[in-house]
Amino acid sequence: MEVHHHPQLESLPAGQAGKRFKEYFFEFIMIFLAVTLGFFAENIRERISDSHREKEFARELYAEFYADSIVFDQKTNARLEKEKDCDYLYRYLKDSSLTELPKAFYPAYTMVFYMINSFTFEPKDGVLNQVKNSGSLRYFKNPKLQKLFGEISVAINNVRYRNEQEYQFFANPVKLFLQQHYDFKWLDDLRKMSENSNYLELLNLYTSSDTLIRANILNLPSFNREEAANIVMFYKAMVLSSRTLQLKEYSNVNHELLDELRNNYRME
Repeated sequence: MEVHHHPQLESLPAGQAGKRFKEYFFEFIMIFLAVTLGFFAENIRERISDSHREKEFARELYAEFYADSIVFDQKTNARLEKEKDCDYLYRYLKDSSLTELPKAFYPAYTMVFYMINSFTFEPKDGVLNQVKNSGSLRYFKNPKLQKLFGEISVAINNVRYRNEQEYQFFANPVKLFLQQHYDFKWLDDLRKMSENSNYLELLNLYTSSDTLIRANILNLPSFNREEAANIVMFYKAMVLSSRTLQLKEYSNVNHELLDELRNNYRME
């Protein structure tokens, strides 16, 4: 069997062969170090990039949840006023005159039966969905934050489901009730007070003014005051339940999430 020898090493003196081996070894070490340092450099670069994305997403999430917390407080205060209007309307419908309506009747009548969307809190989750769908939740290593992101998603879904229930109640029976017994001419006259205001602003303007817009309960012979009063109380119970359950749950998680983002990312 033939044995093949490296011609260069075989022809070199022992000293030069050792020198060439050292050169090869040195080149190997340099290549190894270059690859290793490149690996660590890329790893560091990715960590810096991930940290930057994490902070950027944290700022965007904070802005979204903070804006929602402001809208939430406004809607909650408005819903509390609506509950008071429910109480007033219920007491009035039980035993007061249905032909000689006081000025306060139609504003309360409108707030309870007509003003539905104005009191609906619609939580925003655009940034949260972007973070979840892109897999960017992995940037957040804090276990508490990850847990809160899951809880706020559940709370948002619960609020939306409750909103749908409230709207379905408006669609039936409230909408039919309005078509039969609500004087929409009053609402049109109210609009003339200020063309650029929304209905909530108009109702507040009307209530605080000396203006009196006449209106009646339409189709009074078929108007059942007991049934109307019962619809009012049912709706109040629904509004109150939403506020004390689904909305309160969302508010608690929202505040906790904002606190955690502030603590971890020095938000102001």
